[in-house]
Amino acid sequence: MPQTLPWDWYDGTVPDNVVLEDTCYMETSQSFQLFRSRREIGLRMGAGAAAYTGAMFDVGPAGVVEIGRYAMLNSVWIVCDAKIEIGDYALISWNVVLMDSYREPFDPVLRRRYREDVAAGRSPASAPGNPIRIGPNVWIGFDSCILPGVTIGEGSIVGARSVVTTSVPPYSVAAGNPARIIRQIDPNSQSI
Repeated sequence: MPQTLPWDWYDGTVPDNVVLEDTCYMETSQSFQLFRSRREIGLRMGAGAAAYTGAMFDVGPAGVVEIGRYAMLNSVWIVCDAKIEIGDYALISWNVVLMDSYREPFDPVLRRRYREDVAAGRSPASAPGNPIRIGPNVWIGFDSCILPGVTIGEGSIVGARSVVTTSVPPYSVAAGNPARIIRQIDPNSQSI
């Protein structure tokens, strides 16, 4: 029997391979309009985690998304063709894009063929995914983009409107386009 969210304003359902643990909050099933995972568990959301209106799980057939305990996602767009892990207590601000795949080829000839297949209603093969890992207690500022293969280490902060192309070490502040490390955080300090 399809899962529904009793408070949902959208007339949809939660896919059968989505696990919403006790006390987590998924605001609307509209977040699954682009969810196509065929994995046994395509999305797991930990206890106390929350995904608010505007969150979109654009997950391909082989994609897996794991959201840790008490993580909060505000209008986040997740493009996943491999794996995206979001650690416990992570805070991901509005309009952040996490993408583990570019989906379309970089080569112009192959990209043109890809576009022609899409226009003709054929399902072209996607570019391979490269997993993303967001560590525990990470804060990602609004309008940021995290690109394929990036790991953001525990306790790090990504400044607003940053484009993260390379991994960020634990307890670092990264910002810019492309994002660069601008300072370190003392993990034992009460302030940054």
